[in-house]
Amino acid sequence: MNINNYFRLIIPSHSRNEAFARAAVAAFAAQLDPTVEEINDIKAAVSEAVTNCIVHAYPDKIGDIEIVGRIIEHDTFYIRIKDKGLGIADIKQAMLPLFSTCEEGERAGLGFAVMESFMDKLRVTSRPVKAGAAPSGTSVIMTKRVTSRYE
Repeated sequence: MNINNYFRLIIPSHSRNEAFARAAVAAFAAQLDPTVEEINDIKAAVSEAVTNCIVHAYPDKIGDIEIVGRIIEHDTFYIRIKDKGLGIADIKQAMLPLFSTCEEGERAGLGFAVMESFMDKLRVTSRPVKAGAAPSGTSVIMTKRVTSRYE
């Protein structure tokens, strides 16, 4: 795996930073010369992942969201969005469409389904907070092969 370029960004989990994260990631991914559809896919997936951090990882406080982007080889975009929040007790259940831990009607429960539909690969790891232990949070890793300029 040849990493051609990368960035690391840490933002607080303010809802106003979701748009900034989306724009920053899109600007970085633009060096792959994606189509408008590909860049919109990346932006939508990042938006969902960052929103999950804001809403679910840190529901009652502000915490850090770390975003790492990489250009791998000449055509693959890698993005990791990580928090140190509450964690996910059951990842399989959380990834089911329409599942949400929020009160009924507050959230659609489609975040992971959206990420999965727009990106080529999605991997979620998480460890929920345990009494007396430091939170380890959740990590969402997504990749998308950008093929537009090579076809």
